[in-house]
Amino acid sequence: MGSASCEDHDHDVRTRTWAPERTVGSSPRLLLIEDDDSIAAEVAEELTTRGYEVTRAATGVEGLDHACTGQFDLMIVDRMLPELDGLTVIESVRAQRINIPVLVLSALSAVDDRVSGLKAGGDDYLTKPFAMEELAARLEALLRRPTDSRVTMLRVGPLEMDLIERRVFRNGQEIDLLPREFRLLEYMMRRPDTVLTRTMLLEDVWNYRFVPQTNLVDVHIGKLRRKIDVPGEPPLIHSIRGAGFSLRVPG
Repeated sequence: MGSASCEDHDHDVRTRTWAPERTVGSSPRLLLIEDDDSIAAEVAEELTTRGYEVTRAATGVEGLDHACTGQFDLMIVDRMLPELDGLTVIESVRAQRINIPVLVLSALSAVDDRVSGLKAGGDDYLTKPFAMEELAARLEALLRRPTDSRVTMLRVGPLEMDLIERRVFRNGQEIDLLPREFRLLEYMMRRPDTVLTRTMLLEDVWNYRFVPQTNLVDVHIGKLRRKIDVPGEPPLIHSIRGAGFSLRVPG
């Protein structure tokens, strides 16, 4: 990867912006940096119908120019871009302390590629090809994240979660979690001492846009509890009768 900074560019860019017909003032402003015209047009059209104001840049240089203005609420960055690759764009933006959420798009799906995207400063990583429903759901989740979500380590009592290496420990002992279990625990660790309803979990962890009649959440909570709440240690995952679940450290 090369090096770049916001000062390297003159902001003379020629890009296209799509805006919803209504409620433009309250629309999330999204910067889409994607060199594939067909993918960019499809994504922009879909997100515009969902209420986003989308500005598209076709190269890494154009994208960095726009990002450096600090005028966006969210970014989608393709990893492989002409002129300046996507990871360099993200690193340059983070170096300027621009901390808006970033979703990395890539045809590269190996674990090392995902780790590289997160280490560069991405908040989430989606591989191509992807479903528009999943893309939209991930963006909504990013917009709902707390402003301090750029941390790479989460700690709740004896639990530690390394978001880069995707590892979890309790009292220094590593716990082997499946990808969905990891995502579920991350969601709970970002919201300790909070009652999390099944609907919240289905929408934000499983990306359901409706609430099906299923015991999916209960099954996964049970599996996660058996791994997290080890014998002889105080339980951390609690069932809240008639409400949902909560991750709580004994007082």
